[in-house]
Amino acid sequence: MENLLYVLLRGFAIGVLISAPMGPIGMLVIQRTLNKGRWAAFFTGAGASVSDLVYCLLTGFGMSFITGFIERNQTLLQLLGSVVLAAFGAYLFRKNPARALKTPSLQVNTWWKDMVTGFLFTFSNPLILFFIIGLFARFNFLLPEFRYYHYMSGYLSILAGAIFWWFIITFSVNKVRAHFNVRSLYLVNRVIGCLLIVFSIVGAAMSLMDYVG
Repeated sequence: MENLLYVLLRGFAIGVLISAPMGPIGMLVIQRTLNKGRWAAFFTGAGASVSDLVYCLLTGFGMSFITGFIERNQTLLQLLGSVVLAAFGAYLFRKNPARALKTPSLQVNTWWKDMVTGFLFTFSNPLILFFIIGLFARFNFLLPEFRYYHYMSGYLSILAGAIFWWFIITFSVNKVRAHFNVRSLYLVNRVIGCLLIVFSIVGAAMSLMDYVG
């Protein structure tokens, strides 16, 4: 019982910490909360949480193989991730938020689409595996005395921690959503779109510098 509580608490903490850094997916969730409402953004975060869980499973069951593959293809993976970020940044920059605000009745039909988008957006950055490996090591998440039910509970708690984080973020941002008009949302789209493009340029530049160096 003590081991089970140990893995549940640490799994929950890992799930929160994986999601907490306000990178591109965090900006996307904030943008969707302001433009499309809380639940569209929450399902985007839920999709990202599922992607994080997949990477945690890959880390737990094939750490040496996965890390070896990433190290061999690090530059290519960073460049591909940068292309995805740049494309989505350009999309947000040009997006008209008034269309989303005028069709709230149709938004429920896009929740699964939002979830898939969040999953793919997060899954396009496999370098998060190194962060997960660091968290697993820091919290001693993989121990030889653990049984299969410890790991099942631990991975579910990782998912719960990640989803809890996005629940809190979307709840908080939604509280100030009423203070934004269409012009404000248009500005938010442009700012976040530009930031995503900057992220992509910096990521591509760093990967090329590492490759040349």
